Amino acid sequence: MSSPGDPSSHDTLIIDSVSLTIGPDSLLIHDDRPARKSDRRCCGLLQSKPETNHCISLYNILGAEVTASNLVIAYAQPAAKDDVSVTTVQYPISEKEKTAVEAWVRQLLDGAYGKALRGKRLKILVNPFGGKGTAASLYQRYAAPVFAAAKCQVDVQTTEHSGHAIEIAENLDIDAYDAVVCCSGDGLPYEVFNGLGKRPDARKALAQTAVTLLPCGSGNGLAWNSFGTGSVSIAALAIVKGLRTPLDLISISQKDSRTLSFLSQSFGIVAESDLGTENIRWMGAQRFTYGFLVRLLRQTIWPCDIAVKVEIGDKAAIKEHYAAWSARPQDLDADRKRLEIATESPGLPELKYGTVTDELPEGWETISGETMGNFYAGNMAIMSKDTNMFPATLPDDGLMDVVTIEGTVSRGTALTMMNEIPSGRFFDMPDLKLRKASAFRLVPHQSEGYISIDGERVPFEAFQAEVHQALGTILTKSGRIYEAEGPR
Repeated sequence: MSSPGDPSSHDTLIIDSVSLTIGPDSLLIHDDRPARKSDRRCCGLLQSKPETNHCISLYNILGAEVTASNLVIAYAQPAAKDDVSVTTVQYPISEKEKTAVEAWVRQLLDGAYGKALRGKRLKILVNPFGGKGTAASLYQRYAAPVFAAAKCQVDVQTTEHSGHAIEIAENLDIDAYDAVVCCSGDGLPYEVFNGLGKRPDARKALAQTAVTLLPCGSGNGLAWNSFGTGSVSIAALAIVKGLRTPLDLISISQKDSRTLSFLSQSFGIVAESDLGTENIRWMGAQRFTYGFLVRLLRQTIWPCDIAVKVEIGDKAAIKEHYAAWSARPQDLDADRKRLEIATESPGLPELKYGTVTDELPEGWETISGETMGNFYAGNMAIMSKDTNMFPATLPDDGLMDVVTIEGTVSRGTALTMMNEIPSGRFFDMPDLKLRKASAFRLVPHQSEGYISIDGERVPFEAFQAEVHQALGTILTKSGRIYEAEGPR
């Protein structure tokens, strides 16, 4: 084994006329070996073989090891537009080369994983009923090979009924796992967060255990925000390389109940389009669009009383807040500090503003909801594919985005607003009112309808929401922000 050029270089390894160079963000493989015997011409002469350059992103490197006689590198190779597959390359090495090759492998893995935890211990929960009912096969085909190549420790369990993930999370040995991976839509993460929240050591469990998603459902908002994809294999790679990221969670109080929300709360046309289309789940994500258009044609309103604890009420100021928070210096010790605090105060945080049954706190802004067409509050930017509804949302700034369409709008305006959601220009539309808030209360006027919390139906009655900064934990690609274009 030797290094080309500078013999003291530790970035390049040469084995049998193959050079492997670790760059800032990629592994460059330069193969100058002659063609194999199987490639000879019929006359017995070797075919001419051009020099081969193969560049592999360090992000795609899953593992590398030295076996008895080979260097083996496993990586995720793009297999289609929205897919990767596990591929390996191997090169023979001699006994005397092993020590140097092992040192080079350590350097390769350091570059490939960076701050990400290697060999994550994963509790895999498979929902056989979510989406189109294909979660188990999607996991086995697209995710399991990625986790195996990355030498993750996996414990797979199939959920058996609605609420089963709550029970699993409530009784989970949180010291045995680094993350709970939900093979589902957003319903299973909702259950896991609430199961962790029911424990006596809720705050510690929520801070210590990351919750993540392999997108096997209809909406898959958690995967789109965390990893920017609806692909199971690409999300599996992102989980392998994922960074622990604090996440604001929101307490929802209704009468005597308290639950946790991680994604969104909706009332009006969006809630109706989501929960009122359960009978056509076979349509996948398209059922939301269908439901929206049907209800838009009816021009229905959903009267209610709304009060909001507004922290930032101006769109320009919201943009400034997003830019400043996104660019803030990263505290490398923040995760350890958060875990220490959670251990000292293990239970869920007390409600600063009380519950929905208490008197309305002073200083809240009341909103006229007599002609409310839509109320939507979000803790994440993307609700599902092509729905970047809250581009100014941040994972852990202690605020949620409250969006209202106050008063009726024409069908044409509503359709225009819907079409602007994928582009991110929805944020600036004049009929849309946006507020950064720490809490809100909503009281419906009707007796029947839909209220959606993270895509799950809750009783149609008054509810109050309050943000708890950095209470939960997820895995993301950046460790800082969502995979969504921010407000311009």
